[in-house]
Amino acid sequence: MRAVIRIHRCLCRDEGSAIVETALASMIFLSMLLGAFQGMLALYTSDYVSDVARQASRYAIVRGSTSCTNTPSLSNCNATAAQIQSHVKSNAYPGIKTSKLTITTSWLTASGTVPATWSACTSGTCNAPGNMVRVKATYAFPLSIPFVPKSTFNFTSTSNMVISQ
Repeated sequence: MRAVIRIHRCLCRDEGSAIVETALASMIFLSMLLGAFQGMLALYTSDYVSDVARQASRYAIVRGSTSCTNTPSLSNCNATAAQIQSHVKSNAYPGIKTSKLTITTSWLTASGTVPATWSACTSGTCNAPGNMVRVKATYAFPLSIPFVPKSTFNFTSTSNMVISQ
């Protein structure tokens, strides 16, 4: 009988329960805090992808097929898709890995009357003034929150601009 009473007394004590409750509450709080940080980093990455697409298309419209004729001091005239991607990856943002960034460039030609219908340029000088450049930027964002399975989100942004020179 004494053994039963001793076991009952040991089970009914609440010494140390505050430590266990604090540990559980801290795990939940820190997971939520890290999740909020990951959410902010995701918003930052989304803004980065949007800005990169716009920068790349602007770089392409200024460096069209006649850019060296109009602006002799301009570097990288007649820009190719590889040059556009290289330019974008050289502008690194803090916290962003450019190795996870993919830039896809395509040129479109106007056909028809107003409003113009744009179709893929397949022959001739595709980066001529009056044609359109379409830049699609994609970034693989790794989401890492404690106690949540790791996953990857692809942020994508597309920018279209008409080549000026």
